[in-house]
Amino acid sequence: MTTSHHEIVADLLEHGRGTYALEGGITLRDKPAPLFQLLVLCTLAATRIDAGLAAAAARELFRAGWRTPERLAESTWQQRVDALGRGGYRRYDESTASSLEETATRVLRDHDGDLRALRPSARSAVPDLEDAIASFPRIGPVGARLFCREVQEVWPAVRPYFDPRALRRAETLGLPTDPEALASLAPRGRLTDLAAALGRSS
Repeated sequence: MTTSHHEIVADLLEHGRGTYALEGGITLRDKPAPLFQLLVLCTLAATRIDAGLAAAAARELFRAGWRTPERLAESTWQQRVDALGRGGYRRYDESTASSLEETATRVLRDHDGDLRALRPSARSAVPDLEDAIASFPRIGPVGARLFCREVQEVWPAVRPYFDPRALRRAETLGLPTDPEALASLAPRGRLTDLAAALGRSS
């Protein structure tokens, strides 16, 4: 740990774009609704589309009132397509509108509407969380890693979580690539911000 490391981290945090949850208008808490909203955002962000467009589309879905799996499942396919379009999410809007309904149905059916059923009790269970999230429609490994990176804010057992892209970026900047050592450089309460800054920087 050196002063230069702290300076690099400070610069990352100052100029980073913040978390996806923040950009998507989600006040992340360990409660069913915001956790479902994070899952929706990860569904949108997992495709090959600009992260800003994914966040804008998520905000449109939430603005329409579909902040819970129950409410989203009640929406029509066309309503979802229209909301995605308003957010600029046009390339995958039709297929994603269908996938979102399937996701909402699965959350209701398999987890009684509450993703806290997937919350790991120990760090060793994080791979199981990744697999469970990756199994949702359209999410896959990329979306699952994004979910884990963001949810560590409210699920302590997931910490510290840095996805492969974040660790590669840390290496190029001369920062530690051991997650514990890298996490130790984050100011108090800014671990998720640091993981996002590294994961979202080029």
